[in-house]
Amino acid sequence: MTEQGTPEAVARWLSLVAADAELSPYLIGVDRDRLTEQVEKALATGTDLPYLGWSEAEHRRAESYLRRRSFWEEVEDRCPGLLPERDAPLIEAALRRLTDGPDRPEKLALLSVLGRAYRRFGLRPEHQTVIDDALRTTVPWQRIELAATRAREGPAWWPVEVLDHDLACDGVAVITVRPWRRLPYRPGQAVPVCTPRRPGRWRWLCPANAPRPDGTVELHVRAVRGGAVSTSLVHQVRPGELLHLGPPTDTGLSLHDGDLLLIAGGTGLAPLRAIVEQVAAAPDGRRVTLIVGSRDVAGLYDAITLDKLQQAHDWLTVVPAFSHDPLSEPGERGDALTVALAHHRSGQQVYVCGPPVMLAGSRLRLLAAGVPGERIHLPDRIPWR
Repeated sequence: MTEQGTPEAVARWLSLVAADAELSPYLIGVDRDRLTEQVEKALATGTDLPYLGWSEAEHRRAESYLRRRSFWEEVEDRCPGLLPERDAPLIEAALRRLTDGPDRPEKLALLSVLGRAYRRFGLRPEHQTVIDDALRTTVPWQRIELAATRAREGPAWWPVEVLDHDLACDGVAVITVRPWRRLPYRPGQAVPVCTPRRPGRWRWLCPANAPRPDGTVELHVRAVRGGAVSTSLVHQVRPGELLHLGPPTDTGLSLHDGDLLLIAGGTGLAPLRAIVEQVAAAPDGRRVTLIVGSRDVAGLYDAITLDKLQQAHDWLTVVPAFSHDPLSEPGERGDALTVALAHHRSGQQVYVCGPPVMLAGSRLRLLAAGVPGERIHLPDRIPWR
């Protein structure tokens, strides 16, 4: 190993290992700060990398990442000025993730970011071989080019600082971030989110608030089994850390005219609460009923904020729905959709957002209850959980 034990070299090594489909599992549960210190010491003293349980072949591959010139250096040699050095690690990690393993829902978020980056940095077919050579793999450029044709002009991502991290209930965190430059989104939209703790992995989340004067954005995250990004956001990320938000994307939950019946399950509350705040910013006489589904009282993670909203606006009615709480009031007992149908009135625009099991049959149930199809609004094209 060469003596390049700088924080930059170790950070690059960590990002490469984390983006490697076979090596990344060995980083799960590892103290990153301690590992960084150990790798810096190994580089400075010429000793072996710390043993993380990998095989001899995997260990050699991990060492090869230390000897390799950086992705940005190799691209810069052949295409000077193509990629900004500060952005190259994000692009590299995203491209590696795209080429690793089978398709997953997270790759829709990944392609959204890469499509915007392709346009933002003026990438062309003649650059593809250079980037493939630097990555030592073949990138599915056709998919990125297709995403680029759908992307609007603008930044590929917005760096944000974590201001507050609140573990609101078991497995759910409410995270407030401040973008370095204002994020241009509308209530109901989703944004890809990435943490440096999981390089190359992006996950869709919806801002839970309408745009604020100070530009801060609130995110509601549930840690899901097998969800590397959501687990890190809930259990590891702390105030002061850096995250990245990708370009906002429509989900089919934009505000329509008329009274509203909003039906939320779990963290599907986030975009619907943002819509409530949008109405509050410009009241127009409409009435809004928000049904908030939860298993029990302990799972109603945003109760204080919802209560404040209801106290401040006489046009807003908030009704909890408890699916597994036998002590709840009769009018609050049952799944969110069942409780919501008792509050449905003719002419309402009906929005539903929640986990897949909730969304799967919601349209059919609403149609059967007499809700016109054009008044039913569910998230589309975005993998909700």
